[in-house]
Amino acid sequence: MKHLVKRAGHSESYDSKKVYASVFAACIAVRESNPTAELIADQVTQRVDEWLEKKAEVTSGDIQREAYKHFKVLHPDASWIYLHQRNVS
Repeated sequence: MKHLVKRAGHSESYDSKKVYASVFAACIAVRESNPTAELIADQVTQRVDEWLEKKAEVTSGDIQREAYKHFKVLHPDASWIYLHQRNVS
């Protein structure tokens, strides 16, 4: 299990479901359909998971930047929401 260093300085285990949920919520916020939002969230989460295989410890900011890098290619508008909004749900 990968360790994630949060902004407040504490550490927790990485949970890919949180990346998925954030990407999905950003897609829904720009009125993307549920099936498309699910597909995009799956793709972004898979790429972040693959990137994490080479890491021992990362920050939440590292994960956000890596997710955004892939997300902006798939859906520029929703990725902007993901990057700039802390809570879109």
